[in-house]
Amino acid sequence: MTETEEKQERELKVADRCDSCGSQAFVLVKGVSGELMFCGHHFDKNEDALKKFAYEIIDERSFIN
Repeated sequence: MTETEEKQERELKVADRCDSCGSQAFVLVKGVSGELMFCGHHFDKNEDALKKFAYEIIDERSFIN
């Protein structure tokens, strides 16, 4: 890594799992009544409803290989 490259710190870990299917989670949705984690597919499928629920969404889908 060069001095100009910045390492992005991830909030979600490999062990974090999608609440819908159990795959690796790449999106963390924080709502007033709790947190939900989703794989990219299930977040995309439910994005409109989740945006209404959430006060913060941490989207790490850019890390999907």
